[in-house]
Amino acid sequence: SYANRLLELGIRHVAASAHFVDAHALHAGGAEYRAPHIVIATGSRARASTLPGAELAIDSDGFFKLDALPARVGIIGGGYIGVELAGVLRALGAKVELITRHGLLTHFDSDLGHELGALMRAEGIAHHEGCTVRGVRREGDALRLDCSDHAPHGPYDHVISAIGRVPNVESLRLDVAGIVVNRANEIVTDEYENASTEGVYALGDVNGKRQLTPVAIAAGRHLAERLFNHKPDAHLDYANIPSVVFSHPPIGSVGLSESEAREQYGDAVKIRKTRFTPMLWSLAGREGKTMMKLVCAGDNERIVGLHGIGPGMDEMLQGFAVAVRMGATYADFLKTVAIHPTSAEEFVTMA
Repeated sequence: SYANRLLELGIRHVAASAHFVDAHALHAGGAEYRAPHIVIATGSRARASTLPGAELAIDSDGFFKLDALPARVGIIGGGYIGVELAGVLRALGAKVELITRHGLLTHFDSDLGHELGALMRAEGIAHHEGCTVRGVRREGDALRLDCSDHAPHGPYDHVISAIGRVPNVESLRLDVAGIVVNRANEIVTDEYENASTEGVYALGDVNGKRQLTPVAIAAGRHLAERLFNHKPDAHLDYANIPSVVFSHPPIGSVGLSESEAREQYGDAVKIRKTRFTPMLWSLAGREGKTMMKLVCAGDNERIVGLHGIGPGMDEMLQGFAVAVRMGATYADFLKTVAIHPTSAEEFVTMA
């Protein structure tokens, strides 16, 4: 376990809340701890809803505390948490409705959200897009949502609020140490994870860069190398970090979206895309398409973005992320012999 590993390394664990008393000292458990280097890695929590009747809903933490499958669920939010929970609940047999102000996965390449929406509808998940939730109310033994479209939403056994996450910083008294936060209350850091106060660093969800556990681990390793192993330039490169959404089916994405690439490279962007029925689904008689997309830039068509949705996309992304990070071009992909029959071969054969 992590606790045993800390003991093996001679690291003392203080199980208490901490706050700054000055730029280089913390108070925790009735004692003061002073150090030349302080790392803040307090993570994040589900964003609390401020809607009328919000106390009737649960968040993603509440989802994991459910002791029985609810028959009818309304989910507020179309980010990765919302779509993942929707997929799980629907696969288990629940009736699911997803209510979003905008589309699905708006921070990803737009084709991914569009494709996922179609696949979710085919699985029986209702998606009410462009609908702002105004409140949650109880009606008898069920819950209902009041929305801007004035249409009836419900009845539900549970409503899940999946409207994002916020950093855990309120109790730290950051102002005492002169640590700057942005409008989202995230600790502002530079490319080396330095906070605004010398000797203070912030890693993971609390700095708002990429909310992924492996990112925080990697950033921490680089920081340790820089501070204690004589590598002054060590830092995490946040470009081309692969990301997977464990929706049904899963989504994989690395690099720039099409819109980001066009903003950066203009007319030098070329898109290559394919849609097909994966063999797994074809043999099972299941409807639906896998979508794969390459975002290429420049005369040599360097692949600056790779995106896909379909069975196995979560597993195949890691290797392609290495290729994108190394600067592979479309021609490099075409020179790679395909593995047949697989879905992954489409990335190296698409026209």
